[in-house]
Amino acid sequence: MSKIVLIGAGSANFGLGTIGDIFKSKALEGSTVTLYDINSKALENTKNIAIKYKEKLKVNYNIEATTNRENALKGAAFCIISIEVGSRFDLWDQDWKIPLQYGIKQIYGENGGPGGLFHSLRIIPAILDICDDIVKICPNAFVFNYSNPMQRICHAVTSKYPELNFTGLCHEIASMERQLPTLMETDYSNIEIKAGGLNHLSILLNVKYKDTQKDGYPIIHKKFKDYYSKVTSEYYPDKPGGERGVFFELYKIYGYLPITTDSHLGEYIQWAYSVADHEAIIEFYDNYKKRCLTFYDNETHYSEYFNMSDHKMNERIVPILEAIIHDANIEEPAVNVPNNNFIDSLPKDIVVEVPGILNKSGVTGVRLEDYPKDFGSLLNNQAGTIQLTTEAILNKSKNIAYKALLADPVVDNAISAEKLLNTMIDFQQEYLGYLK
Repeated sequence: MSKIVLIGAGSANFGLGTIGDIFKSKALEGSTVTLYDINSKALENTKNIAIKYKEKLKVNYNIEATTNRENALKGAAFCIISIEVGSRFDLWDQDWKIPLQYGIKQIYGENGGPGGLFHSLRIIPAILDICDDIVKICPNAFVFNYSNPMQRICHAVTSKYPELNFTGLCHEIASMERQLPTLMETDYSNIEIKAGGLNHLSILLNVKYKDTQKDGYPIIHKKFKDYYSKVTSEYYPDKPGGERGVFFELYKIYGYLPITTDSHLGEYIQWAYSVADHEAIIEFYDNYKKRCLTFYDNETHYSEYFNMSDHKMNERIVPILEAIIHDANIEEPAVNVPNNNFIDSLPKDIVVEVPGILNKSGVTGVRLEDYPKDFGSLLNNQAGTIQLTTEAILNKSKNIAYKALLADPVVDNAISAEKLLNTMIDFQQEYLGYLK
């Protein structure tokens, strides 16, 4: 059977969530699941919990763990990457808050804006090293990335290794599965969607009822205000409509339902700071941080992943692997792949989030006809900074990193940008010192 390598297996949520999904799969039975991480303590935790539930559930999988990447990759059929570099939240706090001290009004600081650049400059070299080993050791493996910043990681990897079978995956599209049944008053199995854009800056383009082929947008428009004024989430249950200032504004202006909410949407748009729900963003971040840092402290955090009576997957990766193994030729609603004429608004090398066809060849993107040019202009604002981020990393160039900052629509002051870059290199010398 297949060898599945989880790279970054000690990560909170990712490792155990993916293992739990794999245990529910009949198609993957008999496979070897190799857990790899450079953090030996986190890796040991994941391995012990995985083996405990494997024995409890009596599932037929071989679980192995190693801190040796070469050994992990030997014979791999599938490689799934979800890593961070350094102390994730300490560095994230710097990415987010230091630019604000220089008057640059960015949001969240994980994927877009200056914070997204510094995050990229740290994590992409490590992921390129991983992919370099994959190319040498298991070049035919199917490689999937869950790490952020998705747009820039995928662009750098597919630019350096264009022959690698590499796809980015994000669970944000699952928000449609939660929201649309109530909005459209039908089961999700009766809903057909087409969504696309850039990762975390994507919109629902078309939606219809499968049984009648009737357009679903009229009822969404009718129920939008009432529904989103009441909807809550686990992170801010006492604040209906929370984290949707940018979400509401984009819907009002462009008429399409955004896939995600303010914390991510606002990272890419220069006017987002003026309308974002900052209180809810901070509340979301604080709760997410607390959950990640205490993940292994309480078995209730992860025991739900191993509920075999619940066939719901934590992530989409297992159904994707099954579709590749079975040559299913089915459509996945959101994959991140280079823009091979899938969205006209963007250059071909930019990695876009579009539907994908899954079969034994891997993942092939689907063209989105007549993509709205007005929203496409927001996407295209990101192209230059994505391309320059890759150039800065591949050339180890501080000057190109500065130009990537200046290309970012969120940055409006060249002097502040230069000072910010110097400050961040000083603060994060261990990770950014390679820029010369």
